[in-house]
Amino acid sequence: MVRLLGRSQTRSTRRAGPTRTRHTPAQVAAHGDRAAQGRLSGLRSAVNGRSVAGQVFLLQVAIVLLLVVAAVVALVLQVRHDSTQEARNRSVAVAESFANAPGTREALSTPDPTAILQPRAEAARKATGVDFIVVMNTDGIRYTHPKPDRIGKKFVGTLAPALAGRTVTEEVDGTIGRLVQAVVPIEAPGGKVVGLVSAGITTDNVGGAADRQLPLVLLAAAAALALATGGTALVSRRLLRQTHGLGPHEMTRMYEHHDAVLHSVREGVIIFSGEGRLLLANDEAHRLLDLPADADGKSALDLGLPPDTADLLASGRMATDEVHLVKDRLLAVNQRTTDVKGGPPGWVATLRDSTELRALSGRAEAARERLNMLYDAGVGIGTSLDVTRTAQELAELAVPRFADFATVDLFDAVLSGGQPEAVTPVRRTALSGIQKDAPLYPLQQEIRYVATAPQSRSLRSGQAVLEPDLARAAGWHEQDLERAAQVVEYGIHSLITVPLRAGAMVLGVVSFWRSQKAEPFDADELALAEELVTRAAVSIDNARRYTREHSMAVTLQRSLLPRTLPEQTALDIATRYLPAQAGVGGDWFDVLPLSGARVALVVGDVVGHGLHAAATMGRLRTAVHNFSALDLPPDELLSLLDEMVGRIDQDETPEDGSAPVIGATCLYAIYDPVSRNCTVARAGHPPPALIRPDGSVEFPEVPAGPPLGLGGLPFETADLRLPEGSRLVLYTDGLVEDREHDIDEGLDQLREALEQAGPSPEDTCRAVLDARLPSKPGDDIALLVARTRALPADRIADWEVPSDPAAVGEVRARVTRRLAEWGLDELAFTTELILSELVTNAIRYGGEPIRVRMLFDRTLVCEVCDSSNTSPHLRYAAMTDEGGRGLFLVAQLSERWGTRYTPAGKIIWTEQPLP
Repeated sequence: MVRLLGRSQTRSTRRAGPTRTRHTPAQVAAHGDRAAQGRLSGLRSAVNGRSVAGQVFLLQVAIVLLLVVAAVVALVLQVRHDSTQEARNRSVAVAESFANAPGTREALSTPDPTAILQPRAEAARKATGVDFIVVMNTDGIRYTHPKPDRIGKKFVGTLAPALAGRTVTEEVDGTIGRLVQAVVPIEAPGGKVVGLVSAGITTDNVGGAADRQLPLVLLAAAAALALATGGTALVSRRLLRQTHGLGPHEMTRMYEHHDAVLHSVREGVIIFSGEGRLLLANDEAHRLLDLPADADGKSALDLGLPPDTADLLASGRMATDEVHLVKDRLLAVNQRTTDVKGGPPGWVATLRDSTELRALSGRAEAARERLNMLYDAGVGIGTSLDVTRTAQELAELAVPRFADFATVDLFDAVLSGGQPEAVTPVRRTALSGIQKDAPLYPLQQEIRYVATAPQSRSLRSGQAVLEPDLARAAGWHEQDLERAAQVVEYGIHSLITVPLRAGAMVLGVVSFWRSQKAEPFDADELALAEELVTRAAVSIDNARRYTREHSMAVTLQRSLLPRTLPEQTALDIATRYLPAQAGVGGDWFDVLPLSGARVALVVGDVVGHGLHAAATMGRLRTAVHNFSALDLPPDELLSLLDEMVGRIDQDETPEDGSAPVIGATCLYAIYDPVSRNCTVARAGHPPPALIRPDGSVEFPEVPAGPPLGLGGLPFETADLRLPEGSRLVLYTDGLVEDREHDIDEGLDQLREALEQAGPSPEDTCRAVLDARLPSKPGDDIALLVARTRALPADRIADWEVPSDPAAVGEVRARVTRRLAEWGLDELAFTTELILSELVTNAIRYGGEPIRVRMLFDRTLVCEVCDSSNTSPHLRYAAMTDEGGRGLFLVAQLSERWGTRYTPAGKIIWTEQPLP
């Protein structure tokens, strides 16, 4: 090879002329080595399975190899089959020949068959080439065998068919290897089987010839494989050069990219050769440039393009987003060369239709605006749980972003929290527009739509209705001919009505009106209106449900609060109750007239909101009523109330402990207009405020007991001496405490409001709420202002009675004189009887000192006080009893009577209505 390359180099040098370059033998050899390495590298690349050529090479080699292996396997199987068949035929032939040989049957009847048959069997075995010939009797006992020690033993094999007169062949694993044996019967002239002959031969002895041919077959297969591999390598090397060593995945991807560029890319792509000829133009380029069908191979100047565009494409210069007018399209052209990084010479240009981009940009902006509006609807509609406010938020959101006017009509039942009925009219709940003088139905007007009106169709079908031209919408005109004409004349020309649906329930209808934009509403805007109303319907339905629940809770709580204040003369009272925005709670107040012209004031607060808190408040208020009837001091009453709340917690808490424990606070005060003393006790409640007659404000020190329900801790009282005209202010924590202010700051602000309040309780309530009521109260507020009065001294009669029955007469006389002074002569007789009985009981059963007091208030109050703690009991005396009728007479003559205990004893009191 070196010499041949050398000669070739010499010949080329001679043809080159006088300038020649001589190469040394070492250089020529190095050149040959490089060429051989190049061919070897190409072969390695062809064999490499990652490229298409490599995979084709491996596939063809694998196919040839499989064919060779299949041929060899088939030959081996055929040889084995032929060997087995030959063994069967030979063993059967030898066995039958020996069984039918002369003298075989006769030898079986001799005394020693082995002596006769063993030599014959061995001679026949050697002559025929079988491995054994065994003669046996019908029991399978051998008479002959190649190994004499096996004679006389039982034959191993199947004998039953042979005993029946048939020939048996089978393959068994014998002591000499895998063999085929045949068993044939020896029959007497009558057909009786008198003996058996078995001949067998191993398959190795039969298939020896075929095994000797196997190496030749394998050699031929190897030669065929080598020839096929060489031819395949040459073909693969050729394919490797054509595919540039790419694998199937890369070639498939290149084809897909090429197909996408040609048919799917929404940008024009045109490729020119180095000579400026068009090599490729995709479908989009054909459409944008309107290229002729035979454009391939032509110059850019011959494609019928505008001069500036043709010059740019023919020049091959670099361009970035150059705008060229091609017919009615503005095309943005980008152009780059293709010979970057060793690529082929030429250039490629991309074309983009900026006209369509502007249209797409407009559609994208419209879609973005719609999404923004839907987003704003999600966060801007339903900010409050008020049905009317939520409907107005929907109308204001739609104008002017979607429509020029928007109206919301709801059923009256929805506004009150109920479920609507389709037969009832609707009420205009919300209205928003770009102008205020549109001739649409005004707010709060009740509307009964006719059956042909778009709104009525939406309410009945539950589907949105589009009226693109109101001037021709006859069904809409039938609603109100005069108003419809005014609406059309005003410029409103298109309408969309969408039902407000909450599940299967229709709450009302929303109408969108268009006037300024000349185009009517279209199907896309109809879908947007449906989506917008669907989102708003959820908020309106939530507000409806809240309104219903809130109304129920407020109704329950207001029914549990005192509707009117009881008649009494000790205090001038004004009250306020304001439920929280999020729902009613458990705040309450009460005014309870007591015996002796006294009045009890109560303010309480149950923790939490809703029906449970309101119901608990009702129970506590009832309990306070019952306990106050016992004339208990404030601290004892709170102790009983605390015990009751604890029992409620135990009774209402289930086994799993999931029910919330009730928490409540309470302030209880008793004012006595005779002594002008006020006894106050509180259980976890804010302290009362006191406004002195001079206008100064203070918060008296009242011991703060624990909230109700904790148990185990006593309550303490505070006695306040209140001048006449003082105002006692009781309130719940919602007035002085919220999320933005703590209670200390709230008390300071309450003090400032009270200092500026007017003199009456009503003025005080108004000033406090104006100064302290938040715009959206988060908690209930209960407020009670009581201005004190004092019972005049001339309406009080009080004296001590000696513990002597004779003093009863003096008591009657003094009572008569005092009633005459008060102008109550009509009550003299009954009052004398009542006090006579009470004083007599005190003298008999009570202890000194004994005092009598009469109060001329809205009733005539008579009281007898003694130091005994024994309480009298009313009983009905029998006809034969000498006593026991005194209290019965007292109860019959007075309107009310009772007993209250004091630290010094007890007081029996009665009340008689004034004439």
